[in-house]
Amino acid sequence: MPAETPSNETAGARTPDSPVRGAPTARAPAIDAPAVGAAAISASAAGAPGLGVSPRERAEVPAEAVTPLIRGVGVLRQLTEAGGRSSPSGLERATGLARSTVDRITSTLVRMGYVRLDGRDVVLAPRLMELGNAYLAALRLPALLDARADALADELDESVSLAVGDRDGIRFIHQATRRRAMSLSFRIGDLLPAERTAPGPLLASEWTDEEWRAWRARRAADPEDRGFPAVPPREHTASDRDFEERAARARQDGCALDDQLIEPGLVAVSVPVRDPRSGRIACVASVVSHTSRHSATHLRDALLPRLRAAVTDMERALREAGPATGPARGPGARPGGPGEPEAVAPSGLAAWTGASKQELGREFVESLARGLTVLTAFGEGRPALTLTEVAKATGLARATARRALITYQYLGLVTPGPHRTFALTSGVLSLGFPPLSRTSLPRIADPHLADLAARLHESASLAVLSPTGEEIQYTARAAAHRVMSVDITVGTRLPAPATSLGRVLLAQRNTPSPAPPPSLLPPRPVLDDVRQRGYALLDEEWEEGLRSIAVPIHDRTGKVVAAANVALHAARRTPEECVDEILPELRATAARIEEELGVAGRFVRVALH
Repeated sequence: MPAETPSNETAGARTPDSPVRGAPTARAPAIDAPAVGAAAISASAAGAPGLGVSPRERAEVPAEAVTPLIRGVGVLRQLTEAGGRSSPSGLERATGLARSTVDRITSTLVRMGYVRLDGRDVVLAPRLMELGNAYLAALRLPALLDARADALADELDESVSLAVGDRDGIRFIHQATRRRAMSLSFRIGDLLPAERTAPGPLLASEWTDEEWRAWRARRAADPEDRGFPAVPPREHTASDRDFEERAARARQDGCALDDQLIEPGLVAVSVPVRDPRSGRIACVASVVSHTSRHSATHLRDALLPRLRAAVTDMERALREAGPATGPARGPGARPGGPGEPEAVAPSGLAAWTGASKQELGREFVESLARGLTVLTAFGEGRPALTLTEVAKATGLARATARRALITYQYLGLVTPGPHRTFALTSGVLSLGFPPLSRTSLPRIADPHLADLAARLHESASLAVLSPTGEEIQYTARAAAHRVMSVDITVGTRLPAPATSLGRVLLAQRNTPSPAPPPSLLPPRPVLDDVRQRGYALLDEEWEEGLRSIAVPIHDRTGKVVAAANVALHAARRTPEECVDEILPELRATAARIEEELGVAGRFVRVALH
């Protein structure tokens, strides 16, 4: 056995035709780095305990698996299934863990920025999306194909999705949805049973006999699809033969239909996008509609030609992109980019975990924090890594990295491949990505504004500029608990030139289109001064006694998309004190908002309202 591969540690695990939905498979999925995304495309080599499987049915835990890491992943999955929010007691009941264990895991995840506390509830935080981002960046498919999927959705005025296989299910990696009264609720990362989808038969056309046996076993163990919380329970069970025939038909036709298999009214047509080097299915593109607009057959007859043309263009993009290869970005590197936090170097990671342990004591679980860091070693140009490369990228000892990889292989988050490499699976998206993929800038900003208002005892707000540039609209707000405070509610619109928020936004607007009438704009020197200083201070110009200071909020590309401010009564601080005392706190808050916006917006379009 190669020294880099922890396969010895899975001895005693169930075979692939076991009734356990998450049991490790004996056959290692192909991980060929030269093929586009192949290192990350593969379905889970080991499924996830807790997805429709009772504890007594789960595969035997490898001897060297990290128990706190298994428990931490279980908590994150339960939070995901709960929609991103749960009470500690709810997590205790759902996971079967002791309350003290749940509290220690939660404390560690809070320290990492992956969850936050909102009253008595534990809430997923956008920073957690860096784990799913690592998988999607390694996969490369969203970066190469999402613009083409979006263009097709615009052209057809229908929803378009991209999906990959996850054992006997499918998992979405991109969604371009239409805004209608009847709209899709599926999210990036949602897992669906293959037999109830249009992509499923296409992906099943490449299944091995072992994978078919695993699918039949899962169907028998979970006839109502309770292990797939993204879909309603199955009401009418079709025979296994029905799906087998659909897969055979899909192989022959090169397309597949979903005629209301998920729920009444939902129809879809799918075409495989093939890897130009291996010829295997890289992902599946689907056009999804409603029976009020198309029947399944009409959807196929009317839109399939255009879908096939779009898929041909997608395959051309994959061919032109070349192989997904490249060395690790360097010691401790995390997936990065404008607006994303830079990686902590190995020595920095060790210092951080040590300091966290010293501060929090038993409430900080070092093995969980270190284990989660392993997932961020993968990313763009790093679809497959050896044990040595993982250890170097994270700064962990080889033994520590090895145990983490053993654990993730058991959990179905990592799969082994050729040349003693490992790659992430789409199961990583089960760690918070579905609920967080629907986040918005106000949701990201809310807890940070509340913290700022609590520290300063002054009101804090977020606002965006109207398309005309004439007004600002408040989109988030945290009020100070004072007898006298600034009284503005979310949704309020005010003239942009008369507010500190508006002046910051106008100062950063290079080519207004359409531009506000010149008579409504502040003098050019005023906006130039705001742009140069990086903030706007209004001293009783809008209302006597009201003083406010604002700074811009940038997205991950560096574009100004909103502004945050603090407003107060002029008697409480002088203009100089606003700059000296409030501005540093406000800028720090803006930086935290930008950091989370950068992570959330890497593969998801974050709504600004």
